[in-house]
Amino acid sequence: MSIPRAFLIKSRKRRLEQGHPWVYPGEIERIEGEPLGGDIVHILNHDGHFLAQGFYNPVSQLVIRVISYSEKTIDEDLFLEKIQRAWRRRQWLLPAASSCRVVHGEADFLPGLIIDKYEDVLVVQILALGMEVRRQWIINALKKIFNPRGIYERSDVSVRRLEGLEERVGFVEAAFDTQITLLENELKIMVDVAEGQKTGYFFDQRENRASLKPLMTGWGEKHGITKDKEGCLRDARGKEIKNPFWDGAEVLDCFSHTGSFMLHACLYGAKRVTCLDISEKAMEMAKRNALLNGFLHRTDFVAANAFDFLREQVKDKKTWDVVILDPPAFAKNRQALEGALRGYKEINLQGMKLVRDGGILVTASCSYHLSAARFLKMIQEAATDAHKVLRLVEFRRAGKDHPVLLGSEETDYLKFAIYEVYDR
Repeated sequence: MSIPRAFLIKSRKRRLEQGHPWVYPGEIERIEGEPLGGDIVHILNHDGHFLAQGFYNPVSQLVIRVISYSEKTIDEDLFLEKIQRAWRRRQWLLPAASSCRVVHGEADFLPGLIIDKYEDVLVVQILALGMEVRRQWIINALKKIFNPRGIYERSDVSVRRLEGLEERVGFVEAAFDTQITLLENELKIMVDVAEGQKTGYFFDQRENRASLKPLMTGWGEKHGITKDKEGCLRDARGKEIKNPFWDGAEVLDCFSHTGSFMLHACLYGAKRVTCLDISEKAMEMAKRNALLNGFLHRTDFVAANAFDFLREQVKDKKTWDVVILDPPAFAKNRQALEGALRGYKEINLQGMKLVRDGGILVTASCSYHLSAARFLKMIQEAATDAHKVLRLVEFRRAGKDHPVLLGSEETDYLKFAIYEVYDR
């Protein structure tokens, strides 16, 4: 049986040739054959030159998602090969990581498929019709490659409805304990793959969390701590200091979720970390993680709305050495961007006001609708209004297990910046 063919219009932008993995309805001139939703179609330019193969879905605005740039048969063996290749890439780039993202959708040439590995458990998220109809191929491949203790599906996301799919969540075959302790940068971190945000944890910030290391010490002198003639540490009033973390930063970690940034701050020598998240359940998990790693005596936990909390702390003239802002994606779609920008600016403006002169602001956005250039412009606008001068320490993106396709700005979603903050 011949494979249906989709011919693209001559006047379109050459996005597909530049590596973009989607075809929109307005780019198609005609379709030869009668493909059903989820079927493979060949994508050709207006001259009939083969460009790629993709999954067809007539009810989606992403009418074709590219699965291969060759004419090789799309079968179960190819899925096994693609997932194996993605896993080998993680083993190569992150040899010490026992937990990570194994498949990152389009950026791993498996559009609409997310696979996260939590030690010996796997979490699958299927976002596209083409993957949905090949779900069993995916499960079979995971069993063969990993032989996991269990597989859990977190296809409980609203974007499935844009593909004509119902949401789905639950165990794939046998049930197991969904609370798992993973290892990251020497830390033990408990996550719940059934109850946590997204698939249970945010692997994309792994390297960014590690970048806190040089920022967590060197604060003792700024706190007024000095050594006397006998070598004893004393504060500005002359009182002896016996706290072994006397040189550590005082940190405010906003949108903390289950405490991953807090844990790294403590690991790297922070004196005290205040964790803030609106979810009481997340704060309980963060507290358990602090206890698990022996950090409970250096941590505080606040369940509150971050916008309200930040304003209250500014009003009360509270300050910290380091303020971390890692909010969820405020811009769920392009239409929500302007409102999201107001939210991002507000938390950054208030966050800057809470940083002591010469301290550190760590700020991030995971909204792919917000470009890096607009993110930086928003930070500058917030600094101007807060009467602060910022000096960039480092600008980063997502970790190595979240690859970026050069031709697809949608895969380049995470922005992460570290600034020194000075009063103006």
